[in-house]
Amino acid sequence: MSKFDYFVVFAEMRTGSNFLETNLNAFSGLQCHGEAFNPFFIGYPNKDNILGVTQAERDADAGALINTIKTQSEGLGGFRFFHDHDSRVLDIALPDPRCAKIILTRNPVDSFVSWKIAQATGQWKLTNVKNRRSEVVTFDPQEFETHLTALQDFQVYLLNALQKSGQTAFYVAYEDLQDVDVMNGLAAYLGCADRLDALDKSIKKQNPQPLSEKLSNFDEMERALVRLDRFNLSRTPNFEPRRGAMIPHYVAAPATPLIYLPIKGGPVDAVTQWLSDLDGRPALTGFTQKTVRQWKKALPGNRGFTVVRHPLQRAHAAFCDHILGYSDTVFGEIRKTLRQMFGIPIPKKSPPPADYNDATHKEAFLAFLRWLKMNINGQTAIRVDASWATQAAVVQGFANFIPPDVVIREDDLEAELAFLAKSVGVDDAPAIAAIDPHVDLLSRIYDADIEKAARDAYQRDYMTFGFGNWRD
Repeated sequence: MSKFDYFVVFAEMRTGSNFLETNLNAFSGLQCHGEAFNPFFIGYPNKDNILGVTQAERDADAGALINTIKTQSEGLGGFRFFHDHDSRVLDIALPDPRCAKIILTRNPVDSFVSWKIAQATGQWKLTNVKNRRSEVVTFDPQEFETHLTALQDFQVYLLNALQKSGQTAFYVAYEDLQDVDVMNGLAAYLGCADRLDALDKSIKKQNPQPLSEKLSNFDEMERALVRLDRFNLSRTPNFEPRRGAMIPHYVAAPATPLIYLPIKGGPVDAVTQWLSDLDGRPALTGFTQKTVRQWKKALPGNRGFTVVRHPLQRAHAAFCDHILGYSDTVFGEIRKTLRQMFGIPIPKKSPPPADYNDATHKEAFLAFLRWLKMNINGQTAIRVDASWATQAAVVQGFANFIPPDVVIREDDLEAELAFLAKSVGVDDAPAIAAIDPHVDLLSRIYDADIEKAARDAYQRDYMTFGFGNWRD
């Protein structure tokens, strides 16, 4: 009899999790139900339920689907879970010793490049090599660092949770997936008596060529990886540094000793431009822990600062930019889910058509604020994006590496930046550019109902930073 009631495969996109699932399902007595807690579908794309539990029922009660998988699977049931899936699952599964944890890892460079190729070709799974699509892609160092940081943070979170609860996981590297003995060992770990004579290889490797043939800028990738200074990349539990400080997003002046810790949803572009204007050349970006330390050492007396925006205005900016689509970064899957699953009255297309008026905007934004309250409190399957996470949580994350010396309110931004510049020897600071292109639209729809909904969603920020009403 198995010592487990169910299992979770902790993996990421392009780590071989489809291949692993196919072979787990080849054992009699094991049943893996796909990405059961993907916020945008249930189990597999175009499927509407798992064992009779619908996506809406899952979103309302994550525990109900876990219980169904435990009790109604054909044998020991489980599912695959990625770092951006429904975080409520972690609160249920990680502390539970009756949940078997399988952690699948792959060299992050390989998985990142594979992910970019899949995005370019639209081919996420291959069962017939005759249908293989190929594409040469460009390696974006900053995008990779952001991707790597998210993977590191999640793997360290898993590791620490297991350490603190006295549990261990079954670790599988991508390279181990082709070893039938390892697969049989995993089955033994799960308490399954069945064994495989050979692996099911119906899922084919999509991009077997070396990295140098997959990338248009292989040399640039090599230079970027040298900067990272961490080469034990395939064994993610040992990844360093242990941080959630969003270091790749830091922005520093090239010569003036000021470094900006940006909070998404705030005046990031305006402050970045101000730092560039301060020295008359582009601000520095794309930091790592190592390069931040080098910058700080080169510029003694440096100051770190961040800027907090009124929570209501920040939520409105995020809504306009990422949900309505007034910026280049539209969260397409999230906006689709908000329309279909939560009934938020946003237009089908982004940006909104010409007949999208203030009354419609007010109704949609008010519904979004009410959804934010649930999302921030961990009551939805959708990630709490950095663009609308509480600013208090973001600033706490900064403190894992370097806490900001100064926290500036956006309302006082120009005066405070001038004072900050003067404190490091710059008497004639530049003016700051226009900050929020959506503020006039917010002014037209603002009322007590919107203020109340914002306070309900962002009680922590109102209290932590002492914000009052957006307008008196």
